Amino acid sequence: MIEINSLNIGPIVGHVDTNHARVFGGATYECLANGEPRRAFGIARIKKIGGSYRRPIFFKMSPNFDMTGLAIFQDLSSDESYDYQMGWFYSDKELDELSADQSWDWKACDSGRFKTATENSNEQINFVFGSCRYLLKLFGGNWFDSRGDKTFRSILRQMENGTQLNKLLMVGDQIYADDLKFIGADSNKDEFCERYREAFSQPHISQLMANIPTYMTLDDHEIEDNWPKHATEKDHLTKYPHAIRAYEIYQLSHSPLLPHNNKGKFIASPDRYFYSFSDGCCDFFVTDTRTERDYDEGEIIGEEQMDELLAWLNDGSGKVKLIASAVPFFPDTKKANDDKWSAFKQQRDQIIEHIQLNHIEKVVFLSGDVHCSMSAELDISVEGQPPLKILSIISSSFFWPYPHMKRRQFKVSGYVASEANPNAYAITKVTKGFSGDNFTRVKVTPSRLVIEVFARKGGLVSFETFDL
Repeated sequence: MIEINSLNIGPIVGHVDTNHARVFGGATYECLANGEPRRAFGIARIKKIGGSYRRPIFFKMSPNFDMTGLAIFQDLSSDESYDYQMGWFYSDKELDELSADQSWDWKACDSGRFKTATENSNEQINFVFGSCRYLLKLFGGNWFDSRGDKTFRSILRQMENGTQLNKLLMVGDQIYADDLKFIGADSNKDEFCERYREAFSQPHISQLMANIPTYMTLDDHEIEDNWPKHATEKDHLTKYPHAIRAYEIYQLSHSPLLPHNNKGKFIASPDRYFYSFSDGCCDFFVTDTRTERDYDEGEIIGEEQMDELLAWLNDGSGKVKLIASAVPFFPDTKKANDDKWSAFKQQRDQIIEHIQLNHIEKVVFLSGDVHCSMSAELDISVEGQPPLKILSIISSSFFWPYPHMKRRQFKVSGYVASEANPNAYAITKVTKGFSGDNFTRVKVTPSRLVIEVFARKGGLVSFETFDL
């Protein structure tokens, strides 16, 4: 009987649609006498609740991907709950030589449960989102571990008490690779990967991601503070490739971005970092507002991403359109800030004018970054046309052990400026802000949002509803 080892990192349930799911995990690196890494493979199996496990599937745990791999479960049923098991083992065989008919010992493997997406476009979707989870690491030591993980413990307790969640969205700064900026900042791939392993292996976040489909996008601290504002040519040639490789391994690999064939093998490498997916009454577009920035051109996203975002907005699905952006779309800060959408007014105007021209309803922005949580409504109605608005929900931080921003530091009344008009768009509603560690739970129906903000230890601090 072949013993299956427990995962070194994961499992992380990534993208799950109506008929397939991606689950990420990692093995332990071991070096052979000749200096080559020992060959490792992942193994996973799945079953419907109350049913029998299917034949296991195998996948490589590649040293090129920090000994991680991805199980791709296919031919699933929509709106169905599944149990899965996942682990890894060493073998000198090739992938196509491994046999599900061998005897496998699953006692030490990891397990989880998730639900596939629904095809019902009127179905309510519940998700939790947030950003900025700090885990200080200096000189080989860690601090604040238990405090940071309590945010995710609170989410788990809500689930144990009956809260139904379809998705977890993490909208930036999943790691802080630039601790105290120049002191102890990561600079090579191994350091960045180690940061992810430490952040994602904390017990409560690990349990949460093993059971809820999780979607991520990066912000600056996955690379360095305010990237690329202060980056040198050397940073672009050295630090950035290492940081982005670690991001591809630990955040992007389990997203819906990379296509795969009917054997569950990837058939392309990433050439962009934005993507979209759907579930129930919701369409999601996860932007990349960090790596495509061009301050000289006044762009926070590139031309291709803009074109795809505008086409996605106007695809006629009739669903609630949720746009995840690491930095807030609005409200703006009172003090000028060239890191947010307010510094790229031409592109912000382009998106708003597209929504106006095509009268696209039910548009909601989800963001983090600013270490203060609130929701806001913007009136973008055009004279002589029916009323039209967009919403912004900001959720930050999961954990930040230093002072947080305050609501009073934002423009929460009056107008949001366009490039040509300081009074272009009227702010019609802003909720109270919360300046503390938190997460936001959102319930979405085709006609309404319910937004609940919870403090790190689980106490409700804000409850708001918005009609769509």
